[in-house]
Amino acid sequence: MRIAVIGAGALGGTFATLLEKAGHTVTVTARGKALDVIRSEGIQLTGGFGDVTARPTAVELLTETPELTLVCTKAQDAAAAITANAAVIDGSPVIVVQNGLDGVTTARRILPHSDCFGALSIIAANYAAPGLVTVTTPAPTYLGHGSGDIDAGTLAWQGVLDAAFPTIAIGNFVGAQWTKLVVNMLNALPAVTGLSVQQVVDDDGLRRILTASMRETVRVGAARGVRFGALQRLGDRRLRGFAGLPLSIGQLLPRLMRARMGDVPNLGSTLQSLRRGQLTEVDHLNGVVVREAAAAGVAAPVNTLLTALVHEVEATGRPLTPAEVLVRFAPLRLR
Repeated sequence: MRIAVIGAGALGGTFATLLEKAGHTVTVTARGKALDVIRSEGIQLTGGFGDVTARPTAVELLTETPELTLVCTKAQDAAAAITANAAVIDGSPVIVVQNGLDGVTTARRILPHSDCFGALSIIAANYAAPGLVTVTTPAPTYLGHGSGDIDAGTLAWQGVLDAAFPTIAIGNFVGAQWTKLVVNMLNALPAVTGLSVQQVVDDDGLRRILTASMRETVRVGAARGVRFGALQRLGDRRLRGFAGLPLSIGQLLPRLMRARMGDVPNLGSTLQSLRRGQLTEVDHLNGVVVREAAAAGVAAPVNTLLTALVHEVEATGRPLTPAEVLVRFAPLRLR
């Protein structure tokens, strides 16, 4: 099958490599040095899915209509990337692999003739350099379509992807996006401090802030009438229970997530963006919690401050120490 992957970062590079290994003809879009490296050396994938080198066709913009397109850009780059390739891909199936809540909606708006699906990946992968990706935690990718039950299209594409990397078809994809948003609260504090996710969870003070941000996200989702989807042993009942526990007990959830990661440092996608000198997608993670809280008429002080701190580090280039972070959060009543 002819498959295009828009965006050759950590996840795009992982998927492109594994899809080519599974026998598909893969084209990736990239820019600048990444485009040159992939053209000359291919993509080298190491870590959790084994050591594989792929030689996909690398282009700046697609010129031929693929049978399937995966959009794997950062959330803030999705609209521009999809628009740039719309003339070629509109009318063919598209799977948006993205954090946040808006990816599939954005694709449907720009590609009115395409059947657009969403995918949520729990894979932890580090973009070490252009064309070099290390998977620190292999995990399934969850594929879905809207708010209803699993449909035939989802099952068909699940079969294609699952032959290359573990893929699970799910219903209530919109609810699962909210569950992934809770999981993605792991990203902000590593970006603010420069620490790995594991180091953040191991720090008592930072773990309390992390837990509070996750619980706040659940409460905002509940205020918006969300039924959280099943993802990585999390679902509506468990998340609502987590949000109602005392904060001291709620910290068990990030501890369990940390245990599943192992000890290979997980930098988180937001910190990786900062280290590459790129803008982060924090406005589509913690920032979208703030947006949805405003729509529900409730407050989201923890995520408001986390969003501001990530933007501060973007602007200054200087991470904060854990002690400095705790001082910033001291006026808030974490719960």
